[in-house]
Order: sequence, then structure tokens, then C-alpha cells
Amino acid sequence: MKLAFSPPNQLTFLRILLTPVFLAFLFSADPLLRQLSLVVFVVAMLTDWYDGWVARRWGYVTRWGTFLDPLADKVVTSAALIAFIYLDLVPSWTVWVIVIRDIVITFLRSYAEFKGKPFDTTRLAKTKTFLQFALIYYILLAYIARDTEYFRSRFGTLLDHLLDQSLLYASMVVIAAITLLTGCLYVIGNWTTVRELYESSNRATESD
Repeated sequence: MKLAFSPPNQLTFLRILLTPVFLAFLFSADPLLRQLSLVVFVVAMLTDWYDGWVARRWGYVTRWGTFLDPLADKVVTSAALIAFIYLDLVPSWTVWVIVIRDIVITFLRSYAEFKGKPFDTTRLAKTKTFLQFALIYYILLAYIARDTEYFRSRFGTLLDHLLDQSLLYASMVVIAAITLLTGCLYVIGNWTTVRELYESSNRATESD
């Protein structure tokens, strides 16, 4: 029980709790709060790096943490992507492809690791994660900069180009395609584990 509330897991919970704060600030009518949403997002993502470091450094690696950590990552990134839909920055269908795929694969991987089953991550999947984070930071930075009078008055035209709909559409299509591809590769490469998990869940349901 103590390990469930270990420092890394507390940081993971903090990341989840910061998500609604980020969204509230981003959609606030107050320009200062909208700017602070970027700070909240950065802090939330820094906890992702720090809780992993703490867990490895002090031996706090647990099944519960292994399950919760990637889920918390997807909560934050999915919230940011969905927010971009409502800000009319990205096409909604690409976001839902990414979000649904990430949720499904995260639950599969987390459940497999929770059950002690191997679930291999490909190099392409790690590249996908990096590209997702890079695009989210890019859009958020450009949007907040354009929303800030100081930057808008000096770099307004450049910021409009950086947030050009065609550019963002093409970027999201590429990320969505890579995300979907890595999801398929995940399932194919770990088919034995997926089948075992499916069969074990069926047995558990039947026993209930």
C-alpha cells in the first residue's frame, strides 16, 4: 500500500490533477491565465520525466506505477489534442485516431505489464511519441505566443504562418498515420500476449 503512494506515483497523480487546471487556464477569458496554461503543461510533462527518474533511482518501480504512468501521459496529451480541436487548430478526425489508438494500446500494455507479461515497444513507437510531444509543444507555443500582445505585435505574420491550417492539417495527418501504424505493429508484434490477455479476461468473466 505504501508503494502505491510512493513519490513517483504521487507525481503521476499530480500530472493527472494538473490536466483540468491546464484546460481551465487555456480556455480562460484572462490572457494571463491562458499564458500560464503553457507553464502548467510544461510542469505536468516534467513530472513525467522526474517520476521515472525517482522510481529508478530509489527503487520505487511497482506494478501500479507501471500501469498508471503511461495512462497519465495519455490523459495529458489527449487533453491537449482535444483542446486544439475546440480552438479550431487541428482536424478532429486525426485527433480521435491518435487518442483512441493511444488509449487502447496504453491499456493493453499497462494491463500486460500489470500481469507480468512482456509487451515490447518498437523504436518507431518511441519516435511517434517524440513527434506527438514535439507537435503539441509547437502548436501550444505558437498559439500562446499569438495570443500574447507582445509577440503578436512583433511576430504576428510569422505566427499566423506557423499556425497555418494547411501546415497543421498535414502535420496531424502524418502523426495520425504513424500512430495508427505503430498501433497495428504493437498488436502484431505482441499478438501472443494480446491473445493470452484476452483468454484470461474471458476466464475471469466466466468465473464471475
